[in-house]
Amino acid sequence: MNNDIKHWLEMLRSPDVNDRLVAVKTLQHLGEEETVDALIIALQDESIAVKKIAISALWEIANSSAIPALIECLSSADADIRTEAASALNDLVTQDDLLLLLDKLQSDDVNTQLNILVLLRKIHDIQSLPYILPFLKSNNSELREAAITTLRYLNQIEKCPEALDLIFDESAVVRRAAALSLGHLQDTEVITKLNQALINDSDWQVRRNAAISLATHENQQAISALEIALNDEHWQVRKSAAQALQKIPDIQVMPRLIQALTDEYADVRKEAVIALSNLAHADAINPLQQVLDDPDKEVSIQAQRAIQKIQTDRIVLRE
Repeated sequence: MNNDIKHWLEMLRSPDVNDRLVAVKTLQHLGEEETVDALIIALQDESIAVKKIAISALWEIANSSAIPALIECLSSADADIRTEAASALNDLVTQDDLLLLLDKLQSDDVNTQLNILVLLRKIHDIQSLPYILPFLKSNNSELREAAITTLRYLNQIEKCPEALDLIFDESAVVRRAAALSLGHLQDTEVITKLNQALINDSDWQVRRNAAISLATHENQQAISALEIALNDEHWQVRKSAAQALQKIPDIQVMPRLIQALTDEYADVRKEAVIALSNLAHADAINPLQQVLDDPDKEVSIQAQRAIQKIQTDRIVLRE
């Protein structure tokens, strides 16, 4: 270790916080591996500013030996320290750190638990599942939301009965996350629960997310619920329902899709046009022709394409 680094390491132990700030900033600038141990010690400094710079320095040096100490920062009373440590860890943790993360997940500190649940999304290992499941029943809604969100990042998970009823959780934030996560599960009850949420939930974001997940599943059992959702009071739900119906073409929804061509929102009209084109039915041509003069250019372009597609598909069928 050269003398310059030794000087700054010694200054890092100064009783004067200004000296320590200068030292830690300099060490960050130097970015030398030899400073890692001292920077880890600096994470215990009484000064929030010193701690935050030490975290940034360790983040930049990217030495995995700092990971345990950075995890300890997740329980800090200071939100900025927790945020900076979580950001650093998101870059630094790998599959090799899975057992350490799972061990720390069992701590009693909510901030640590929340951040580790997020970090597990990067590793996406199904070994995490047994450790995540208890949080689906937590009394803390933030933990329930973090856990149900992390589920959809895990590899190879197809069924999770414990997750299904979170789509009816008392917290709208949890229900929103659950509605998206159910799009990744194959439990036999998933479509039924998504249909119920799409039609009945009081939160428009839950209804939209349910439609998005139903599009992922492409299941005919969702047709009726999606048709009802085309009348939803919120345009983003109507848009997502039309997008889902593009993937599940069914002639029974054609009248409602035709009505959607006059929706006040151009995004809804455009998605309805595309859904009608996928039906490839001659009865959709005249309504689509009326949309050629739509005030939104994208809608009129899609209408022209839809007409051409339907005409082409019908020619191919006749041949």
